[in-house]
Amino acid sequence: MRIALLTEGGYPYARGEGGAWCDRLVRGLPHHDFDVYALSRSPRTEAGGQVAPPEQVRRVLTERLWGDPPPDDAGDRSRAARRARDAAFRWHYGEFTAALAGGRDAAPAEERAERFAAGLYGLAEAAAEHGGLPRLLTGHDALLTLETACRAPGVRPLLGDITVSELLTATALLERQLRPLSLPWYGPEHLGSADVCHAVSGGPAMLPGLLAKRFCGTPLMVTEYTVRLREALLAHRAAAFTPAVRALLGTYHRLLAGEGYRTAALVTPGSTHVRRWQERCGAPRERMRTVHPGIDATRFARAGEAAEAEAAAPAAHADPTVAWVGRAEPAKDLIALLHAFHAIREEEPQARLRVFHLRSATEAAAAYLEHCRTLAAQLFPDEAAHAHAVGESPVSFEEIGSPGAPELADAYAAGDVVVLSSSSEGFPLSLVEAMLCGRPTVSTDVGAVREVIGGTGLVVAPRNPKALAEATLALLRGPERAARLGAAARERALALFTVTTCVDAFRESYLDVVAHHPVPREPLWSAAGAPRPFTSPAESWSPTRLAPSLLTGEHPR
Repeated sequence: MRIALLTEGGYPYARGEGGAWCDRLVRGLPHHDFDVYALSRSPRTEAGGQVAPPEQVRRVLTERLWGDPPPDDAGDRSRAARRARDAAFRWHYGEFTAALAGGRDAAPAEERAERFAAGLYGLAEAAAEHGGLPRLLTGHDALLTLETACRAPGVRPLLGDITVSELLTATALLERQLRPLSLPWYGPEHLGSADVCHAVSGGPAMLPGLLAKRFCGTPLMVTEYTVRLREALLAHRAAAFTPAVRALLGTYHRLLAGEGYRTAALVTPGSTHVRRWQERCGAPRERMRTVHPGIDATRFARAGEAAEAEAAAPAAHADPTVAWVGRAEPAKDLIALLHAFHAIREEEPQARLRVFHLRSATEAAAAYLEHCRTLAAQLFPDEAAHAHAVGESPVSFEEIGSPGAPELADAYAAGDVVVLSSSSEGFPLSLVEAMLCGRPTVSTDVGAVREVIGGTGLVVAPRNPKALAEATLALLRGPERAARLGAAARERALALFTVTTCVDAFRESYLDVVAHHPVPREPLWSAAGAPRPFTSPAESWSPTRLAPSLLTGEHPR
């Protein structure tokens, strides 16, 4: 089987779990061929480099969603051809922008979705016919068309008062989102040769799959472990876009998500939390299957086995330790954790908090981590003066890979209780890792936490330091209960969240999609004379002409 992986900011770029799970998937299916079509979000995405793909990855094609738009190849066409291209662009972009600016009361949701799809596919067809549209999407016609749509009767007042600077910002951002429309990926030598397109995230990664379905009939699968729509809305707010710009971009992402979910042959959310978002955006339940991400359990086997040995004879430690592991950023709410630990110290003066963090990837993350250090010094002023070595302060900040935690599993094993204090979360990978290490956990009720933890840990409301402190104290003071929860958590993680379970689920999903959505492609045999069972299923071809009676259902007597 030939599978086209469509990624955005993940595989094959060597950064984070978003690329790692794809690498595990590809390596777990050595009998299939993979082509990777990767969209890069930013220079930082590319700066991390690319992982070395296994031999079943035949090729990797990349394109940027940042920087100046690439040149098109329509410059040497005749004036009449350029006029035809410009006219087609204005018409289709008018439908597209009218769907974005339509307003909640201006048109029914179904009509807006239809206009969005008509404009989107029309732009793609114009790009294929006229050599791409990247410059047109940022030109005067695009700006004027968007302004006309925003000032049309019946739109929201928010858009009716849009300024020129806001129009320029929205136009530039939409061009980057629509850049995949002009890529040379749609044809029998690229996406048209695949048996299935697998978009491993929502958003722009779905666009090539939608066009492959439109132009070549290639079925589309969509997998999301975090809700790409939600990520986009949060990113727009963090970027401090004006309300008008956020309204246009937010509507674009909502309409794109709905079109992708409705078109896909199969949608595989990573959790019930993601599934609920997808259903609200139009994903049909009969074409959905939850597939949990697969974590490499071998990395945590030693820590998990050690936890099992400790569970045989649990005992309260002289210095009960709370551990936090992850990337320090505002959504992880380390501020609430520090205040909770201040309450824990009042009840357990010997307790310690060890914050194990990854290296800060951005200046904003580094600033947040420094803010947390400052807060810890303020909450524990008498003890912070001796914070030059681990163990001399009740709170320590340690980078993973340092002597205190040479490996990630060592960070989890260092805590009697592992805490997840997030105020916002998608799929909590750090929680699964703690479970694989056999550690008892206290988590906030965000994202897919409740689904992941089941009944094997304590869950409290987010942004509530008092509740976080009480639940953590309950486990620190009850080592027998903590040991039972840790053992149950490890068993649950090994049953639900391993690489083998994930790969097996996707193997079955690929076969199911190909069986029910065969690509109408010829020939049945390759140029070398080898059969191609998946690119043209045997059921679609018969070596002899069927008798008329078999076609009509009539049987001779």
